[in-house]
Amino acid sequence: MTGPPYDSLLLVSFGGPESREEVIPFLENVLRGRPVPRQRMLEVAQHYYHFGGRSPINDQNRALLRALEAEPDIRLPLFWGNRNWQPYLAGTLRQMATHRRRRALAFITSAFSSYSGCRQYLEDIERARAEVGPDAPLVERLRPFYNHPLFIASVSGRVGEAFAQLPTERRAAAHLIFTAHSIPVAMAETSDYIRQIEEAASLVAASLGREDFHIVYQSRSGAPGQPWLGPDIVEALGTLKGASDAVVMPLGFISDHMEVLYDLDTEARQAARALGLNLVRAATPGTHPGFVSMIVELIRERTDGWERRAVGRYGPSPDACRADCCTAHAPATARKP
Repeated sequence: MTGPPYDSLLLVSFGGPESREEVIPFLENVLRGRPVPRQRMLEVAQHYYHFGGRSPINDQNRALLRALEAEPDIRLPLFWGNRNWQPYLAGTLRQMATHRRRRALAFITSAFSSYSGCRQYLEDIERARAEVGPDAPLVERLRPFYNHPLFIASVSGRVGEAFAQLPTERRAAAHLIFTAHSIPVAMAETSDYIRQIEEAASLVAASLGREDFHIVYQSRSGAPGQPWLGPDIVEALGTLKGASDAVVMPLGFISDHMEVLYDLDTEARQAARALGLNLVRAATPGTHPGFVSMIVELIRERTDGWERRAVGRYGPSPDACRADCCTAHAPATARKP
């Protein structure tokens, strides 16, 4: 480690509304500058209204902060800032500056690398630092953790809990489905998103002794003519001919978002019911003890030189991304015709 010691930990997340009145302003924040028709935004707003306008993500971040505060191996004060809703990053960095924090580690609540899951967070952090001014602390992210053994173990534990809800004699025949947030194909071409999703799914499945599994996507948005990653979860369910059970693991989400509550627990479950398919949704890592311990390890890697652990084929991700990694769009020469 070079430079002054780290003096704080910043939890950086997406954010979400906590009342009906906050839904439209929140969605306008999320979609600012993106070519998403307003009608589509209003459709998504209905997903939030279905649950009283309250996203679960802020409460889950509060629970994660409490779990981290209880960890004796974390000796840094904790702060929390969101990209799209209160507490905003700029306000949190201003608070940190008031407390004379100068160098923070950031845990970003995204396991996989893409523009929206990586670089955009870093851009938002730097934008917030510029807003705060010269007293804003430096912020350095903890590395991506899609193949950290404790992440794989916590996801595997959640999948195992879901399979345990099925009658013993039906578990072997049940389909295992991993979902991740769909992103534009052009964005996927600038990152390791697909490779990381595939690797994590393979590692989880192998840890459970399962050779067969499906990788699908969910929560597509954007212009109708723009290619996005697929197949969609609802479409994929329709191809499981003769199946009785499916366990769905939202691999691309570390905690429950509205996309998990609505797109999986509501929309996908309704589609499964119409097909005569019993769908069991595995819980996200959330505050699983293994997941919390992983965050501790990532911190101690940087503060105390702990071993950088990873499983599978690719080794631990670097602390800093490549300059050309996770850009918003692929170069024109790299795009598919």
